[in-house]
Amino acid sequence: MKRDKSEMEDDLRTEYDLKSLRVRRLGSGRKSFGTTTVRLEPDVAEIFPSADAVNEALRFLIRVMQQNQALAPQTQVNATLEPTDER
Repeated sequence: MKRDKSEMEDDLRTEYDLKSLRVRRLGSGRKSFGTTTVRLEPDVAEIFPSADAVNEALRFLIRVMQQNQALAPQTQVNATLEPTDER
């Protein structure tokens, strides 16, 4: 079925330029522009009032983890275990 041209016309004023609008989608169809959306559980969201607070806490955790890895003694595991003759 083809629609008449009259059915396709709308009542928007010519000064409304809608071509520059971007559609925001949620879910898997959403395009990523350098950001990642993470859904926090309610108990965690209570502690962090903003995205900046979450990022600050995560950066602190990353620094602590990196410092702990640097301080951990480097242990070598002997991959070849040979039986010993102890009598």
